[in-house]
Amino acid sequence: MYCIRSPSLNNLNCFRGEPRTYTRFSLAQQMDGDHSQVEMKLGNPEMEEEMGNSFGDTTTTRIKPRSNPRSTCFMITGTLLVFLIGFLIGYLAFRGKVDITNNICSYGTTLPSCQTIPSDSEDIPEAINNDVAQVLSLAELKDQFTTKLTNSNYSDRIQKIAVDGHEAGSDRDDQIARFITGEFKSYGLDIWNNEQYVTLQQSGSDNKVTILENGVPADSYTTARYLAYSASGSVTGKLVYANYGKKDDFNELKRRNIAVNGTVVLVRDGKISLAEKVAFAESENAVAVLIYRDQKDYPNLNKGDDFFGHVHFGSGDPFTPGFPSFNHTQFPPAKSSGLPGIQAQSISANFAQTLLNKMNGEHAPSDWEGSFTSYKLTGDDSLKVKVEVNNVFLEKKLYSVFGVIKGLVDPERYVVVGAQRDSFGPGATKSAVGTALLLELSRALSSLVKDGYKPKRSIVFASWSGGDYGHVGATEWLEGFMSMLHLKAFAYINLDSTVLGKYIVNGRYDIEGKMLLKSVFYSLNSRNVFLLVPMSMDDASYPFLAYSGIPSISFSFTEKDDRSYDFFGPQLDTLSRLISTLNEDEKLRPLLDSAMNVAGRMVLKLTHDNIISLDCERYSKRQIYHPSGCSLLMADYKRAVGSLKKDIINTINDRIMRVCMYLPVVTLYKLCLITWIFLKKNKDAVNVDVMKNQLALATWTIQGVANSLSGDVWI
Repeated sequence: MYCIRSPSLNNLNCFRGEPRTYTRFSLAQQMDGDHSQVEMKLGNPEMEEEMGNSFGDTTTTRIKPRSNPRSTCFMITGTLLVFLIGFLIGYLAFRGKVDITNNICSYGTTLPSCQTIPSDSEDIPEAINNDVAQVLSLAELKDQFTTKLTNSNYSDRIQKIAVDGHEAGSDRDDQIARFITGEFKSYGLDIWNNEQYVTLQQSGSDNKVTILENGVPADSYTTARYLAYSASGSVTGKLVYANYGKKDDFNELKRRNIAVNGTVVLVRDGKISLAEKVAFAESENAVAVLIYRDQKDYPNLNKGDDFFGHVHFGSGDPFTPGFPSFNHTQFPPAKSSGLPGIQAQSISANFAQTLLNKMNGEHAPSDWEGSFTSYKLTGDDSLKVKVEVNNVFLEKKLYSVFGVIKGLVDPERYVVVGAQRDSFGPGATKSAVGTALLLELSRALSSLVKDGYKPKRSIVFASWSGGDYGHVGATEWLEGFMSMLHLKAFAYINLDSTVLGKYIVNGRYDIEGKMLLKSVFYSLNSRNVFLLVPMSMDDASYPFLAYSGIPSISFSFTEKDDRSYDFFGPQLDTLSRLISTLNEDEKLRPLLDSAMNVAGRMVLKLTHDNIISLDCERYSKRQIYHPSGCSLLMADYKRAVGSLKKDIINTINDRIMRVCMYLPVVTLYKLCLITWIFLKKNKDAVNVDVMKNQLALATWTIQGVANSLSGDVWI
C-alpha cells in the first residue's frame, strides 16, 4: 500500500515531537494534466528507504517498521501503575506488623484536639472516653485573658514611643516600625510589611498671616505649623467669623445677609473635622480659612499654641484616589476631589483674639461665643487679612506592619486590630497609647493560644503609618486589597486615642458595631457611663467602614462633659500631660487595663463563637422617613433577614439530627478497636472475617455521618 504522509499527530514522535515526512502539493491542476508535488523527508535517512514506482514521477517513501510510540507510552504508564499498587499493598500490609500509635481525638465546639496514645496501651477504650483537651467557654477565656493583663508593661512602651516627633516616613517612624516587628516576632506571630509610596505635604518656609488696615500691615503671625494638603499661595480678603464652620453656621450667616464670597473665614476647632470646615467654606466661595482652638473647648490649652492637622476631605494618598500607592505602579494622573482649592492655616488663640478684637460688625449669636469677651461676625471695609501658605509636596515611603494569629477553622476570615504609629510631636495619646495597647493585646492573645486557645478565625494586628495625614497607610492597604478584604475581613477594632480622660467610655460605631460594642461594655460590669456617638471622618475606623463596608469600632475614655482632649498638638501631647489630666499616675494603668479588656473581649467573642457576632437585624429596626419605594425595600430587607436567621437555625439543626439517624444502636468503631486489641494479643482468638465486616460497617457509618454534616450549609 502506498500513501502520501502529511504532518499530523500520527506522524509525531511521542518523545521528540517531530514529523517524519512533510508533503507539499498543489491543488491546481497543471495544463498537461500533471500534479505538482514535492515531498520533504524529515526523518532519519538511516531508518528510511526510498523506492520508485510506475505511477508517473511520484516518489514515495516507505518507512522501516518501528515501535508504536503510543504503545510505548501505555506500557510505561501501566508499569508505573502496577508498581504504585504494589507499593500501597505492601505498605498497608507492613503497617499492621509494626508498632504504631493511635491518635485519639476529643471533639468539642472548636477544632478537634488530639492526644497520642501508644499502641501497647492496656487501656485504650478508657482513653477514648476521657476528655483529652478541655474546650474553654467564652467566659473562661475572658477570665484567662484578664489574668494576662497583670504582666502588661504599658508605661515603658509609651515612653519608648513618645520620646520625640516621629512623622510619617521619617527615620524615627521607621525605627518604631522595626521595634514593633521585633515584638511581633517574639510573640510567635506571622509577620509581613506593606510598603507604600505616597505624596505627603510639608511646610516649605514659615506660613504667615498679616492683618491689613487700609492696606497697611498692622500685625502678623508667623508659624512653622501647617495644615497638610492646603492650597499654597497668597490671598487677601475681608474677615468673617463663622463659629465652628459647620454647614448650619454658614446657613446662619446667609440668613443674616452676611456674604462669605471672597472673604477669609475665621472658625474655631471642634464639632467637625478640619477638612469639613474648609470644604464648607470653599463651597461658599471663601478664599481662605483660619482655624484656632478656643479655651471654652480646650480649657487647659496654652493660648499661644497652634496645632497641626490635615484638610483633605477624604483619606489616603490624594494623588492616587481609589488606587494603591505601590512602588512602580503606573496610573493616569489624578487627584482627589477632596483636595481643597483654598488656603487653610492654623493660628493660636491669642492671634485669633487679636483678629476678633479688630472686628466691629454685627454681634455673633450667644451660642457662637467662646472664652473671649468680643465676638463679632464681620469688620469694616478697611480691615483685611492676608494669608500666605508655603507648603510643598514630597514623596515618602511608608511601612505598615502586620502580625497574624492564624485561625484554625476559618483562617481566611479575620478581625483586624489596628493603631496609628506616626505623630507630629511625641503623640502620647494619639499614637503611643494605641501602639502600646496593640503590642500588649498581641502578647496576651498569643499567650492564650500557646496555652491552648484555638481561635476559629484569624486575628490581624496592624500598625499604620500616615495617620496624621488622613489614615494614609490604612487606606492604601484597603485600596490595594479591596477585592479580598471586603469579603474576608469582618470587623475592625481601632485602638487610637483610647485614653483621653478617666470617666466616660465613648464609643464610635457603625450600625453593626453598635450592638457588639454595647454587649461587650455591659459585660465589663463597670460603673463608667457609656456614651455612643456617630463615627467622624477623622476616626481611623472610617476608611474601613466607608470604603470597604467592614463593621468598625473605636472607643475611648474621656472626661465627664465629653470635651476634647486639651493637649492634642505637636509638642503638647506628652505622657506627663496625660498623667496630669488624670490627676494621678496610678489611674493610668487601670484605664489601660480596661481598654485592653474591651478590645480583648471583642476579639475573643468574634473569634470564639461559631457564628460571627454581627447583628444584621439592626438595619431593619431603623425608622425610615423617605418615599414609599424605600419603605418597600426595607420591608424586603426585613424579610431577607428573617429568612437568613431561619435558615441558619434550621439547616444546622437538620444536619445535627441526621447524625443520630446514621448511627446504629451499637457503636461499631469501639467493637473494631476492641477486636484489634484482642488480635494483637492472640491472633487465634479473633475471627478475621468478622473483624473485616465490622471495619467495613464502621467505615460506612462514619462516612455516612460525615456526609450528613459536610457540604454547603444552604440546602
